[in-house]
Amino acid sequence: MANPPLIAVRNVYKRYGHKPVLKGVDLAVAPGEVTALLGANGAGKTTLLRLVSGLAKPSQGEITLGGVNVGKAGAELRRYIGVVSHLPLLYDNLTGYENLTFFARLYDIQQPAPRIEAVLRAVDLWGPRREAVRTYSRGMIQRLAIGRAILHDPPVLLLDEPDTGLDPHSADMLHRLIQRLGAANRAILLTTHNLERARAWADSICIL
Repeated sequence: MANPPLIAVRNVYKRYGHKPVLKGVDLAVAPGEVTALLGANGAGKTTLLRLVSGLAKPSQGEITLGGVNVGKAGAELRRYIGVVSHLPLLYDNLTGYENLTFFARLYDIQQPAPRIEAVLRAVDLWGPRREAVRTYSRGMIQRLAIGRAILHDPPVLLLDEPDTGLDPHSADMLHRLIQRLGAANRAILLTTHNLERARAWADSICIL
């Protein structure tokens, strides 16, 4: 019997005024599955991630995370998901370790040091943990942003074009990291413009 989806989108529409952005979208992402969203600019990829994360509400349809309706969930929804957007949401003047220490306090993580070490090792940033983020490469910043997103160990991870601007080596490291995160029984929904990466990185592909 297949695992029930952690992310379920059913007949979702989104309009801004009279402009339709999403029209009747259906998708499901099970635990341990990586799903890639493909589409041209303006197709609604980022909008769909915003709806799944609860940052916006659909005009019609239903979105559930772990069986809970996103529209009816409260602040606890933030503990259920990790989000990496176009902005890394990191502090340049702090070190990688200090950034995760700050976010651990926001998530009220008890005894954060072991968790921070585990996350930094998972994203291959334990070595430069004491260096300021402003000295990090684009790939390192993207991996630290993912570290921030998984710090509270959410079962759902949303990645909005995580491969943008990465060199091939950094993209390969990100690919391996996403594989490990998916293998940890998370449901991962990511957007990308790159069809070849979507085919290599994801278990399933949805085209908007």
